[in-house]
Amino acid sequence: MRMLRRLALLATLGLLVACAEQAPDPLATRAATSMPQDLPTMAMFGAPNPAPPTRGNTAIARDFLDLAFQMESGRAVPVMSRFETPITVAVAPGAPQTLSRDLDRLLARLRHEARIDIRRAAAGQPAAITIETLPRARMQRAVPQAACFVVPRVSSWAEFRVARTNARTLDWTTLASREHAAVFIPNDVSPQEVRDCLHEEIAQALGPLNDLYRLPDSVFNDDNFHAVLTGFDMLILRTYYDRALASGMDRAEVANRLPGILNRLNPQGVGQGGAVPAPVDRDWIAALEEALGGRGATPARIAAAERAVRIATARGWRDTRLGFSYFALGRLTLARDAERSIAAFVTAGNVFHATHPGGIQVAHVNMQLAAFALSAGDADRALALVNAALPAATRAENASLLATLLMVKAEALELQGRMSEAASVRLDSLGWARYGFGPERDVQSRLTEVAALSPRNRN
Repeated sequence: MRMLRRLALLATLGLLVACAEQAPDPLATRAATSMPQDLPTMAMFGAPNPAPPTRGNTAIARDFLDLAFQMESGRAVPVMSRFETPITVAVAPGAPQTLSRDLDRLLARLRHEARIDIRRAAAGQPAAITIETLPRARMQRAVPQAACFVVPRVSSWAEFRVARTNARTLDWTTLASREHAAVFIPNDVSPQEVRDCLHEEIAQALGPLNDLYRLPDSVFNDDNFHAVLTGFDMLILRTYYDRALASGMDRAEVANRLPGILNRLNPQGVGQGGAVPAPVDRDWIAALEEALGGRGATPARIAAAERAVRIATARGWRDTRLGFSYFALGRLTLARDAERSIAAFVTAGNVFHATHPGGIQVAHVNMQLAAFALSAGDADRALALVNAALPAATRAENASLLATLLMVKAEALELQGRMSEAASVRLDSLGWARYGFGPERDVQSRLTEVAALSPRNRN
């Protein structure tokens, strides 16, 4: 289930809003920073370029077992379940136009990278997985905290509403195999958010039901840094549907077969071990959810982020959980204590770089620090941070982050007097913004927020 908090995306937006609030006049009125009357065509990503998994097979086997045999709540999943016949996917009428292209790209990746027999259902034919879109407000009246979600044993919103009266019907832990599932996605959000929901919810419909904060390279992680299925995720799904596994196997049976499967599918991971990960810490998760859940006064949320940092430090974690704790602290303190926020982001960046060099987490940190640099008038520093982040944002297919980075770059180029380059970069940003943010008003809002960071527009 993709949650409303969308932590990484919210953190991306926070700094821009906070800095704009501090500016005497946040509205950029110069022609160079206003949108053209005719926006460029919406930019769309081409051939996927996922990074391959980097951990050894011993570590990946542990990840697989924790993903497949536990729910996010901590409940155990007694047996593995999956679709045992070729999988068909249908889309109910009323879906946004961009959904069809993004779904076809996803299904092609699942066939090619995960080797899953999955395709669109023939017109009018029942499907194993049905995708239905509806207004976000209507969806959240049923599941308030969900941005999108997937449920088993039903094929429509109407069936879901009836099934809600019987909790066992929608309980994934009671499945011996999978026959039908329904994915529900809002139809009034940006194209990128629709696509992100497709990736996360179809992946869950097919395979693992858990999310693990320790994973630096996966959508199966509630930090939401990754928006589309990664190379690691495709390996997990390919393993899930390997011929050596089947629905009904328990954890011990799957564990006995995993080494042979992974050594066959991922030969570069043979012989590599990896430290045994620390167990899930519910106190740390609770602290993060309080900090970034969008509820409560800011001082209380900052205190919760500080508690997450203390817990991660006390546990001796040096992975993405420590980095994310500092990232959350930086996000919450940026409007109140800039120096503290910068220090937290720098620490988060150092942790992320050590665990996943050049990854999307570092790109998010760079965006925050680039915005600070732009606000301080340090164009050289802003450009260096943005240029270092662009490859990861592109590889991760994060259009909202990519658009924001390019907008920051355009303002930094203007500070250097490179007006024609700035205009070209800003125009490029708008194509990505149309995909990442959606309606023209939201694109204009982001452009205005970034323009307000520049000292040129505050003087």
